Order: sequence, then C-alpha cells, then structure tokens
Amino acid sequence: MLALGTAALLGGCAVTGPDAEVTPTAESVYPQLRTYPDVPVLENVRYGTADEVPLLLDVCLPEEASEIDDDTPPRPAIVSVHGGSWARGDKANLNWRSVCQWLASEGFVAASVNYRLAPTYTFPAQIDDVRQAIGWLREPDQVDRYAIDPDRIALFGGSAGGNLAALLGTEGTGDWTEGTRVAAVAELSGPVDLTAAGQRTPDFEPVQLSYLGCPELAECEVAHDASPYYAIDPSDPPFFVGHSVDERIPVAQSEQFVKELRRHGVDTTFVTVEGTMHSIAMLDDPMRERIIAFYREKLADPVDAVVAEPLVE
Repeated sequence: MLALGTAALLGGCAVTGPDAEVTPTAESVYPQLRTYPDVPVLENVRYGTADEVPLLLDVCLPEEASEIDDDTPPRPAIVSVHGGSWARGDKANLNWRSVCQWLASEGFVAASVNYRLAPTYTFPAQIDDVRQAIGWLREPDQVDRYAIDPDRIALFGGSAGGNLAALLGTEGTGDWTEGTRVAAVAELSGPVDLTAAGQRTPDFEPVQLSYLGCPELAECEVAHDASPYYAIDPSDPPFFVGHSVDERIPVAQSEQFVKELRRHGVDTTFVTVEGTMHSIAMLDDPMRERIIAFYREKLADPVDAVVAEPLVE
C-alpha cells in the first residue's frame, strides 16, 4: 500500500453530493511531484507520547511562523494521515511532505502526523494516535501558536491513512467542533471494511491481519471496530471519497461506503478515476482542485452541523 459554504448535513435530504463520476485518466503524482520552497515546515513537533514512544508531526503553514500574531485570522486546519499498510510510511517522505505543503499553499494550516506502526503496534494504537493529534491541535497553545480555528479541523488520508481518517470521521456522535470530532474528511483508496465480509485482494489480507493482530479474519473481532463502514451515523461530517476503478483496494469498498454514508444522510462527494492509481497517485491537478473546493465549502465559517434524518428502507 502506498504511503498516500457551511459544512452541513442537509436535514431531510437523503442523498447529498454528486453521484460517482469517472474522470479522465490522471497522471501519477510521482513523476510530477512539486516542491513548495515558500511553504514553511515545522518538523518533528511532539504532539504526545504512547508506550514511551514520542509521537511527532510536521506543521505546514501558509506563512512564516514568525509572521503569526494576534492579528492573524484563525484558519481551518487539515490533519494529513500517511499510508503504508499501517506498517510503514512517514510524514516527511517526499510524497507526503508534498501533500502537507500543498494543503498549506491553499491557505490551510496542515499537520502531517506519524503514528505507531504495525506489527510492533496493532490496532487500535494507530487510531489512538490520530485522535491524540486532533486533541492536541485543539489545545489553546496550538490554536494561538498556529492561528487555528479549533471549530474547523478536517482530515485527509490515503490508503491506510484513508482508513484512519474515515474511521475517526465516523467515530462518535454530535458536534464536529469538540473533542476529537472533525468537520470534514477527504480520503483516497481507503479500505473501509476490514472484516471477513469486506472485499479485498488476496495480497491485502495478510496486511490486514498484521495490522489487526489476528491469525485469520473469520476470528478477528477487532476488525469490526477498525472498519469505518460499521461506524456511520447521521451526525457524521461531510465526506469526499476518491478511488481508482481497478486498483489493489477494490472500488466496491468505496461504493458500499458511500452508499451507507448517503443512506444515513451524510453529505458525500464520490469521485472515481479510470485506471490503477492508488491513494495520492490520483492527485493530479483536477483531483487537487476538487478536494480543495470540497474543503473550502465544508470548512466555511461558521461550521454548522445540521444532522440529517437517516433514510427509511
């Protein structure tokens, strides 16, 4: 797996966001990776500790940190969660550093997180760490230091990071501005059903088992808890889901996830891409533009969470 207006749930509206669209084949991001020499990166900021392991993130800012003062308006923040089969990957590798700086270049405060990796640490260590990062960003010290609006925090993730972003996005109920709730989620190629019922390729099953710490999926009780598909409720924030139609994570995973989100009345945008590109390999210019447009709309000030009624079957 590769290391890759008002935010509202429209009350009484069963399906929101456009239907799935197949876009023209995009070029892989890797040959055209951009560097952002003008986007400052504060590296290896400690956001917590777990099992005596320092938990670190990078903060990518729209301007030099020295320029932030009391007159700097608070900005939405986006937490980027890298991929890598939950077992590898790093916030600072070229691909995910580019993602962090790209989001900051669009005016957001971006935080690219590292989390504990499998198989040394199995579920739920990884989602515990992402939760901790969200809570840390909401602390007054970080709100002031980076000029963050704590009511407008979102998630971005790809592949394993997409699973973690979607899991935290569907976790809990109620106000998106408190605790570890978030106001929007964009995820690419996320495996969202890790149970035996979820569709997967043969080479991916050992990846799941290593992450979950189970010998086989049929006997793996924690697989349900690690699957965003089973945590959806009508209070969940808006979602952007992207997936290639012929990649290693079956597109049926996202199709079923989107169907379930919409069944619960969750504002959902679903974009599919021709070909085999996985996770942030889909981030050509049109995909970037759509994701940024999604964040700009859903993180508009103020965030107003209006819980939709679930569909009646």
